[in-house]
Amino acid sequence: MTARALMIQGTASGVGKSALVTALCRLFRREGIRVAPFKAVNMSLNAGVTAAGGEMGRAQIVQAEAAGIPPDVRMNPILLKPVAEGGVQVIARGTAVGLMTADELEARRVWAWALVAEAYRELAAAHDLVLLEGMGGPAEVNLRNADLANMRAAALAGAPVLLVADMAFGGAFASLLGTFLLLRRRERARVAGFLLNRYAGERSLLAPAIADLERRTGRPVRGVLPWRADLALPEEDSAVLRESSSRPGAPLRVGVTWLPHLSNFDEFGPLAREQDVALTYLRMAEDVCRCDAVVLPGSRATAADLDYLAGSGLAAAIRDFAQDGGHVVGICGGY
Repeated sequence: MTARALMIQGTASGVGKSALVTALCRLFRREGIRVAPFKAVNMSLNAGVTAAGGEMGRAQIVQAEAAGIPPDVRMNPILLKPVAEGGVQVIARGTAVGLMTADELEARRVWAWALVAEAYRELAAAHDLVLLEGMGGPAEVNLRNADLANMRAAALAGAPVLLVADMAFGGAFASLLGTFLLLRRRERARVAGFLLNRYAGERSLLAPAIADLERRTGRPVRGVLPWRADLALPEEDSAVLRESSSRPGAPLRVGVTWLPHLSNFDEFGPLAREQDVALTYLRMAEDVCRCDAVVLPGSRATAADLDYLAGSGLAAAIRDFAQDGGHVVGICGGY
Protein backbone atom coordinates (compact mmCIF):
# COMPACT_ATOMS: atom_id res chain seq x y z
CA MET A 1 0.00 0.00 0.00
CA THR A 2 1.52 3.27 -1.13
CA ALA A 3 -1.28 5.79 -0.63
CA ARG A 4 -1.67 8.09 2.31
CA ALA A 5 -5.06 7.99 3.99
CA LEU A 6 -7.50 10.17 5.92
CA MET A 7 -10.76 8.99 7.44
CA ILE A 8 -13.98 10.88 8.12
CA GLN A 9 -16.11 9.33 10.86
CA GLY A 10 -19.28 10.71 12.40
CA THR A 11 -21.12 10.60 15.68
CA ALA A 12 -24.14 9.10 13.87
CA SER A 13 -25.71 8.55 10.48
CA GLY A 14 -26.74 11.66 8.59
CA VAL A 15 -24.18 14.07 10.06
CA GLY A 16 -22.59 14.83 6.67
CA LYS A 17 -19.77 12.30 6.29
CA SER A 18 -20.55 11.55 2.66
CA ALA A 19 -20.74 15.22 1.68
CA LEU A 20 -17.44 15.97 3.41
CA VAL A 21 -15.65 13.12 1.67
CA THR A 22 -17.13 14.30 -1.64
CA ALA A 23 -15.85 17.83 -1.03
CA LEU A 24 -12.40 16.59 -0.04
CA CYS A 25 -12.22 14.38 -3.14
CA ARG A 26 -12.81 17.41 -5.33
CA LEU A 27 -10.41 19.58 -3.31
CA PHE A 28 -7.52 17.13 -3.56
CA ARG A 29 -8.25 16.46 -7.22
CA ARG A 30 -7.88 20.18 -7.91
CA GLU A 31 -4.49 20.00 -6.21
CA GLY A 32 -3.40 17.35 -8.70
CA ILE A 33 -3.52 14.49 -6.20
CA ARG A 34 -4.74 11.08 -7.35
CA VAL A 35 -7.46 10.53 -4.77
CA ALA A 36 -10.05 7.78 -4.34
CA PRO A 37 -12.96 7.36 -1.90
CA PHE A 38 -13.46 4.21 0.16
CA LYS A 39 -16.29 3.00 2.38
CA ALA A 40 -15.65 -0.51 3.64
CA VAL A 41 -19.26 -1.32 4.44
CA ASN A 42 -22.28 0.70 3.41
CA MET A 43 -25.86 0.03 4.50
CA SER A 44 -28.10 1.84 2.07
CA LEU A 45 -30.97 1.36 -0.34
CA ASN A 46 -29.59 4.10 -2.58
CA ALA A 47 -27.37 2.21 -4.99
CA GLY A 48 -26.04 2.68 -8.49
CA VAL A 49 -24.36 0.61 -11.16
CA THR A 50 -20.85 1.08 -12.53
CA ALA A 51 -19.94 0.97 -16.21
CA ALA A 52 -18.74 -2.60 -15.62
CA GLY A 53 -22.15 -3.60 -14.24
CA GLY A 54 -21.27 -3.79 -10.54
CA GLU A 55 -23.52 -2.36 -7.83
CA MET A 56 -22.26 0.06 -5.19
CA GLY A 57 -23.48 2.83 -2.91
CA ARG A 58 -24.68 5.97 -4.69
CA ALA A 59 -22.66 8.19 -2.36
CA GLN A 60 -19.40 6.51 -3.37
CA ILE A 61 -20.34 6.93 -7.04
CA VAL A 62 -20.71 10.68 -6.47
CA GLN A 63 -17.42 10.76 -4.54
CA ALA A 64 -15.63 9.03 -7.41
CA GLU A 65 -17.05 11.59 -9.83
CA ALA A 66 -15.80 14.37 -7.55
CA ALA A 67 -12.36 12.73 -7.61
CA GLY A 68 -12.45 12.64 -11.41
CA ILE A 69 -12.24 8.86 -11.69
CA PRO A 70 -14.70 6.15 -12.78
CA PRO A 71 -16.77 4.56 -9.99
CA ASP A 72 -15.24 1.24 -8.96
CA VAL A 73 -16.89 -1.39 -6.75
CA ARG A 74 -13.68 -1.61 -4.72
CA MET A 75 -14.59 1.83 -3.33
CA ASN A 76 -17.53 0.13 -1.56
CA PRO A 77 -16.62 -3.56 -1.35
CA ILE A 78 -19.60 -4.50 0.82
CA LEU A 79 -23.05 -3.00 0.32
CA LEU A 80 -25.87 -4.09 2.63
CA LYS A 81 -29.42 -3.44 1.42
CA PRO A 82 -32.01 -3.94 4.19
CA VAL A 83 -35.04 -6.08 3.40
CA ALA A 84 -38.09 -7.10 5.42
CA GLU A 85 -37.81 -9.09 8.66
CA GLY A 86 -34.45 -7.61 9.60
CA GLY A 87 -32.33 -9.28 6.93
CA VAL A 88 -30.06 -7.70 4.34
CA GLN A 89 -29.16 -8.38 0.75
CA VAL A 90 -25.37 -8.57 0.61
CA ILE A 91 -23.56 -7.08 -2.38
CA ALA A 92 -19.88 -8.10 -2.40
CA ARG A 93 -17.58 -6.26 -4.83
CA GLY A 94 -20.59 -5.31 -6.91
CA THR A 95 -22.28 -8.72 -7.07
CA ALA A 96 -25.28 -9.93 -5.06
CA VAL A 97 -24.33 -12.96 -2.98
CA GLY A 98 -27.65 -13.54 -1.21
CA LEU A 99 -29.84 -12.60 1.73
CA MET A 100 -28.40 -12.87 5.23
CA THR A 101 -29.56 -12.36 8.77
CA ALA A 102 -27.41 -10.48 11.26
CA ASP A 103 -26.21 -13.81 12.69
CA GLU A 104 -25.31 -15.16 9.25
CA LEU A 105 -23.42 -11.99 8.42
CA GLU A 106 -21.55 -12.18 11.71
CA ALA A 107 -20.57 -15.78 10.95
CA ARG A 108 -18.99 -14.57 7.69
CA ARG A 109 -17.11 -11.66 9.26
CA VAL A 110 -13.69 -13.11 8.37
CA TRP A 111 -14.78 -13.46 4.73
CA ALA A 112 -16.14 -9.91 4.73
CA TRP A 113 -12.98 -8.44 6.23
CA ALA A 114 -10.82 -10.22 3.65
CA LEU A 115 -12.88 -8.55 0.90
CA VAL A 116 -12.53 -5.15 2.56
CA ALA A 117 -8.77 -5.46 3.06
CA GLU A 118 -8.14 -6.68 -0.49
CA ALA A 119 -10.21 -3.88 -2.02
CA TYR A 120 -8.48 -1.22 0.07
CA ARG A 121 -4.98 -2.45 -0.75
CA GLU A 122 -5.76 -2.47 -4.47
CA LEU A 123 -7.08 1.10 -4.34
CA ALA A 124 -4.17 2.28 -2.22
CA ALA A 125 -1.67 0.83 -4.69
CA ALA A 126 -3.15 2.88 -7.53
CA HIS A 127 -3.64 6.28 -5.85
CA ASP A 128 -1.76 8.91 -3.87
CA LEU A 129 -4.50 9.37 -1.27
CA VAL A 130 -7.52 7.38 -0.11
CA LEU A 131 -10.33 9.16 1.73
CA LEU A 132 -12.18 6.71 3.93
CA GLU A 133 -15.73 7.21 5.17
CA GLY A 134 -17.10 5.53 8.26
CA MET A 135 -20.58 4.10 8.74
CA GLY A 136 -22.94 5.31 11.46
CA GLY A 137 -20.86 6.02 14.55
CA PRO A 138 -17.64 4.30 15.70
CA ALA A 139 -18.60 3.93 19.37
CA GLU A 140 -21.62 1.62 19.27
CA VAL A 141 -20.51 -0.65 22.09
CA ASN A 142 -22.93 -3.45 21.18
CA LEU A 143 -21.58 -3.53 17.61
CA ARG A 144 -17.90 -3.06 18.41
CA ASN A 145 -16.68 -6.55 17.54
CA ALA A 146 -18.61 -6.66 14.27
CA ASP A 147 -17.76 -3.13 13.09
CA LEU A 148 -15.57 -3.36 10.00
CA ALA A 149 -16.35 0.11 8.67
CA ASN A 150 -14.93 2.49 11.27
CA MET A 151 -11.86 2.10 13.48
CA ARG A 152 -10.85 -1.25 12.04
CA ALA A 153 -10.83 0.27 8.56
CA ALA A 154 -8.84 3.24 9.90
CA ALA A 155 -6.26 0.86 11.36
CA LEU A 156 -6.01 -1.04 8.07
CA ALA A 157 -5.24 2.20 6.25
CA GLY A 158 -3.10 3.72 9.00
CA ALA A 159 -5.41 6.72 8.76
CA PRO A 160 -5.93 9.57 11.20
CA VAL A 161 -9.60 10.18 11.92
CA LEU A 162 -11.61 13.39 11.89
CA LEU A 163 -14.81 12.99 13.90
CA VAL A 164 -17.83 14.93 12.60
CA ALA A 165 -20.98 16.08 14.39
CA ASP A 166 -24.09 17.80 13.05
CA MET A 167 -24.76 21.22 14.58
CA ALA A 168 -28.20 21.65 12.99
CA PHE A 169 -30.30 19.93 15.66
CA GLY A 170 -28.33 20.45 18.87
CA GLY A 171 -26.31 18.04 20.99
CA ALA A 172 -23.19 18.11 18.82
CA PHE A 173 -20.67 18.70 21.61
CA ALA A 174 -22.22 16.01 23.80
CA SER A 175 -22.14 13.61 20.86
CA LEU A 176 -18.48 14.32 20.14
CA LEU A 177 -17.40 13.99 23.75
CA GLY A 178 -19.49 10.87 24.35
CA THR A 179 -18.24 9.19 21.20
CA PHE A 180 -14.61 10.02 22.01
CA LEU A 181 -14.86 8.70 25.58
CA LEU A 182 -16.52 5.45 24.47
CA LEU A 183 -13.68 4.63 22.10
CA ARG A 184 -10.93 2.28 23.22
CA ARG A 185 -7.63 3.91 24.14
CA ARG A 186 -5.91 2.81 20.93
CA GLU A 187 -8.89 4.08 18.93
CA ARG A 188 -8.79 7.49 20.61
CA ALA A 189 -5.16 7.75 19.56
CA ARG A 190 -6.30 7.82 15.92
CA VAL A 191 -8.64 10.80 16.43
CA ALA A 192 -6.83 13.84 15.04
CA GLY A 193 -9.60 16.31 15.72
CA PHE A 194 -13.24 17.26 15.35
CA LEU A 195 -15.37 18.93 12.70
CA LEU A 196 -18.59 20.81 13.46
CA ASN A 197 -20.87 20.53 10.44
CA ARG A 198 -23.94 22.51 9.34
CA TYR A 199 -23.57 25.48 11.67
CA ALA A 200 -25.81 28.42 10.86
CA GLY A 201 -24.93 30.85 13.67
CA GLU A 202 -22.16 33.25 14.65
CA ARG A 203 -18.84 31.40 14.93
CA SER A 204 -17.74 33.37 18.01
CA LEU A 205 -20.66 31.94 20.01
CA LEU A 206 -19.04 28.51 19.84
CA ALA A 207 -15.78 29.56 21.51
CA PRO A 208 -16.61 28.45 25.10
CA ALA A 209 -17.92 25.06 23.97
CA ILE A 210 -14.97 24.48 21.65
CA ALA A 211 -12.51 25.33 24.42
CA ASP A 212 -14.28 22.94 26.80
CA LEU A 213 -14.30 20.07 24.28
CA GLU A 214 -10.63 20.58 23.47
CA ARG A 215 -9.73 20.67 27.18
CA ARG A 216 -11.64 17.46 27.94
CA THR A 217 -10.32 15.48 24.97
CA GLY A 218 -6.93 16.98 24.17
CA ARG A 219 -8.00 17.16 20.51
CA PRO A 220 -8.54 20.32 18.45
CA VAL A 221 -11.66 21.36 16.60
CA ARG A 222 -10.27 21.48 13.08
CA GLY A 223 -13.12 23.36 11.47
CA VAL A 224 -16.67 24.69 11.60
CA LEU A 225 -18.57 24.14 8.38
CA PRO A 226 -21.59 26.26 7.45
CA TRP A 227 -25.10 25.06 6.77
CA ARG A 228 -25.63 24.67 3.01
CA ALA A 229 -29.11 23.95 1.69
CA ASP A 230 -28.01 23.88 -1.95
CA LEU A 231 -25.64 20.91 -2.04
CA ALA A 232 -28.25 18.48 -3.42
CA LEU A 233 -26.05 15.43 -2.80
CA PRO A 234 -27.64 11.98 -2.46
CA GLU A 235 -28.44 10.83 1.06
CA GLU A 236 -27.87 7.23 2.13
CA ASP A 237 -30.42 6.89 4.91
CA SER A 238 -34.16 7.56 4.54
CA ALA A 239 -34.17 8.69 8.18
CA VAL A 240 -32.95 12.08 6.93
CA LEU A 241 -36.11 12.64 4.90
CA ARG A 242 -38.48 15.30 6.18
CA GLU A 243 -42.24 15.36 5.73
CA SER A 244 -42.19 19.13 5.14
CA SER A 245 -42.25 20.47 1.63
CA SER A 246 -39.05 21.32 -0.18
CA ARG A 247 -40.70 24.52 -1.50
CA PRO A 248 -44.02 25.26 0.26
CA GLY A 249 -45.19 28.08 -2.03
CA ALA A 250 -44.62 26.30 -5.33
CA PRO A 251 -47.67 25.84 -7.60
CA LEU A 252 -47.25 22.07 -8.21
CA ARG A 253 -47.58 19.85 -5.14
CA VAL A 254 -46.09 16.36 -5.48
CA GLY A 255 -46.37 13.82 -2.67
CA VAL A 256 -44.08 10.79 -2.39
CA THR A 257 -45.39 8.09 -0.08
CA TRP A 258 -42.91 7.32 2.66
CA LEU A 259 -42.33 3.55 2.99
CA PRO A 260 -40.50 1.55 5.68
CA HIS A 261 -38.37 -0.07 2.97
CA LEU A 262 -38.15 2.92 0.62
CA SER A 263 -35.36 2.47 -1.94
CA ASN A 264 -33.46 4.83 -4.23
CA PHE A 265 -35.22 7.88 -2.80
CA ASP A 266 -32.39 10.01 -4.17
CA GLU A 267 -34.17 9.70 -7.53
CA PHE A 268 -36.53 12.40 -6.30
CA GLY A 269 -33.73 14.91 -5.78
CA PRO A 270 -34.02 16.47 -9.25
CA LEU A 271 -37.78 16.85 -8.77
CA ALA A 272 -37.26 18.56 -5.42
CA ARG A 273 -34.92 21.06 -7.08
CA GLU A 274 -37.51 22.19 -9.62
CA GLN A 275 -38.51 25.76 -8.75
CA ASP A 276 -42.23 25.19 -9.39
CA VAL A 277 -42.49 21.90 -7.44
CA ALA A 278 -43.25 21.46 -3.74
CA LEU A 279 -42.12 17.91 -2.89
CA THR A 280 -43.52 16.32 0.28
CA TYR A 281 -43.03 12.86 1.80
CA LEU A 282 -46.44 11.52 2.81
CA ARG A 283 -46.93 9.66 6.09
CA MET A 284 -50.51 10.73 6.88
CA ALA A 285 -53.54 9.71 4.79
CA GLU A 286 -55.14 13.14 5.16
CA ASP A 287 -52.21 14.77 3.35
CA VAL A 288 -52.85 12.92 0.08
CA CYS A 289 -55.79 15.09 -0.99
CA ARG A 290 -53.59 18.22 -0.82
CA CYS A 291 -51.36 16.95 -3.65
CA ASP A 292 -51.59 17.46 -7.39
CA ALA A 293 -49.76 14.19 -7.99
CA VAL A 294 -48.73 11.23 -5.82
CA VAL A 295 -45.70 9.01 -6.43
CA LEU A 296 -45.43 5.44 -5.14
CA PRO A 297 -41.65 4.86 -4.95
CA GLY A 298 -39.54 1.74 -5.16
CA SER A 299 -39.35 -0.72 -2.28
CA ARG A 300 -37.00 -3.47 -1.14
CA ALA A 301 -39.94 -5.29 0.49
CA THR A 302 -42.98 -4.73 -1.68
CA ALA A 303 -45.45 -6.95 0.21
CA ALA A 304 -44.46 -5.54 3.60
CA ASP A 305 -44.78 -1.98 2.32
CA LEU A 306 -48.19 -2.76 0.80
CA ASP A 307 -49.28 -3.90 4.26
CA TYR A 308 -47.95 -0.63 5.68
CA LEU A 309 -49.88 1.44 3.12
CA ALA A 310 -53.09 -0.44 3.92
CA GLY A 311 -52.65 -0.21 7.67
CA SER A 312 -51.80 3.49 7.64
CA GLY A 313 -54.82 4.43 5.56
CA LEU A 314 -52.59 5.72 2.76
CA ALA A 315 -53.72 3.01 0.32
CA ALA A 316 -57.39 3.96 0.64
CA ALA A 317 -56.56 7.65 0.42
CA ILE A 318 -54.52 7.12 -2.76
CA ARG A 319 -57.34 5.07 -4.35
CA ASP A 320 -59.82 7.86 -3.57
CA PHE A 321 -57.36 10.42 -4.92
CA ALA A 322 -57.03 8.51 -8.21
CA GLN A 323 -60.79 8.02 -8.55
CA ASP A 324 -61.26 11.77 -8.12
CA GLY A 325 -58.93 12.44 -11.05
CA GLY A 326 -55.61 12.78 -9.23
CA HIS A 327 -52.41 11.68 -10.92
CA VAL A 328 -50.65 8.64 -9.41
CA VAL A 329 -47.24 7.47 -10.62
CA GLY A 330 -45.56 4.19 -9.67
CA ILE A 331 -41.80 3.62 -9.88
CA CYS A 332 -40.17 0.18 -9.77
CA GLY A 333 -41.76 -1.67 -6.82
CA GLY A 334 -44.25 1.17 -6.48
CA TYR A 335 -45.67 0.25 -9.88
